[in-house]
Amino acid sequence: MRPNILRIDPGDIDDVLIGQAAREIQSGGLVAFPTETVYGLGANAMDQEAVAGIFEAKKRPLDDPLIVHIANRDDLSWLVEEVPDEAKKLIDRFWPGPLTLILKKTDRVPDIVTTGLSTVAVRMPSNDIAKRLIKASGCPVAAPSANLFGRPSPTTAQHVIDDLNGSVDIVLDGGKTDIGVESTVVEIVSGKVIVLRPGGIDVEELRSVVGMICVYTEKEVITKSPGKYPQHYSPLAEVVIVDDDPQQVEKVLLEAHEASGRGLSVGVMAKEEHALEYEGFHCKVLGPSIDARACASELFHVLREFDKDDVDLIIAEAIPEAGIGLAVMNRLKKAAGIGT
Repeated sequence: MRPNILRIDPGDIDDVLIGQAAREIQSGGLVAFPTETVYGLGANAMDQEAVAGIFEAKKRPLDDPLIVHIANRDDLSWLVEEVPDEAKKLIDRFWPGPLTLILKKTDRVPDIVTTGLSTVAVRMPSNDIAKRLIKASGCPVAAPSANLFGRPSPTTAQHVIDDLNGSVDIVLDGGKTDIGVESTVVEIVSGKVIVLRPGGIDVEELRSVVGMICVYTEKEVITKSPGKYPQHYSPLAEVVIVDDDPQQVEKVLLEAHEASGRGLSVGVMAKEEHALEYEGFHCKVLGPSIDARACASELFHVLREFDKDDVDLIIAEAIPEAGIGLAVMNRLKKAAGIGT
């Protein structure tokens, strides 16, 4: 059954529509809604049956923990046993916003949310539609990205519908999301801030608040983080990445001509400054290499557009891994099945 699509103006939020979506969550339903990062698939985090519906709708592995979204800081004490000093500093600076904290959970949090872990991932989104929905629901909202597991995350309501039509009760259509990649996930261990997943808050921003930052990618470390699987965010086509170096255009063209010679339909994901070099191929612009935030905003949208073009191979130009570019390349490498 097609979901009930409620179009909502982020500049003039209709509380009647928010109330309708909140009642769906209160009754155990699934609501897709925009955040500042990507669209989330929300359910009452305290309702085990509703949370199970998230895993079923997304076809998400039952060992991949969910992020719990809250509307105010007071809710945090209900979910977690303690908040380390470093976490308090990060909260003061980055909440509401695209930062998820992994903290020791209380017994109130159902095990299905945390996939049996002793920790829970929590964040407070800054998107006004998301905040109002969570507040009106009167409960913490568990919400991974609103897509089929393994697909590029949704940055528009249409992306949600493309993946989850028939599996979600309400879609709050608040337009395109701003950041375009998921939240940064961090854990504090013995006073050290560890980045388990790069995202909307970059490492340099974190470092300006707490000093020493560790970025871990080892599989045994990231088991606590959502989005932990080595292949994720993938379009239908195979993805090949060409390194960011002075010969990048030549390498892309060589790869593209070789693949075309084998009868493959080729798409090129190009930096803005290189796009004119790829005439004759399905070329889509990610953004200028000097503006990683613009690239982040377009990444998942461009991957999904290549699906519509029915290409066999996407050759993607890498961008510098500075600032949020680290998150962009993390997602792109996972789309290509490259361990990060």
